Amino acid sequence: MKPTVEIICPHCGKDTFLRREPIYEGFKKTGEELSCSACGGRFDSEEEVPFKSLAAVPKIFTDADRSKQVKIFDEGENQGNCRYCANYVINPFMQFCSLHKKEVQSTDSCARFELPTEKPADPLEGF
Repeated sequence: MKPTVEIICPHCGKDTFLRREPIYEGFKKTGEELSCSACGGRFDSEEEVPFKSLAAVPKIFTDADRSKQVKIFDEGENQGNCRYCANYVINPFMQFCSLHKKEVQSTDSCARFELPTEKPADPLEGF
């Protein structure tokens, strides 16, 4: 992994970015030319580049600024909702209960709730 692209250029003194230009011999990449994006000052090697340290970047938000996690349901309280039932079927057109053979909403509840035996596959998996 390459370090940050932010640099403080010794040639122009600006807080700027490092430009990496590939060097080719024919169709084979043989290296990179490193330069300042503001003034074009060149660096011979990666060790010569004055990268801006990540510690110098001010931290705007802290953990104290985060909102508290809101828990809507107590442990197991949502077990009666159709959304978590093994018989709940969802498709692009409606939500359906395969046990009662009728359209339902995810927040409906039922006395015949069944836990799924396995976690349903993620429909977006593989994309």
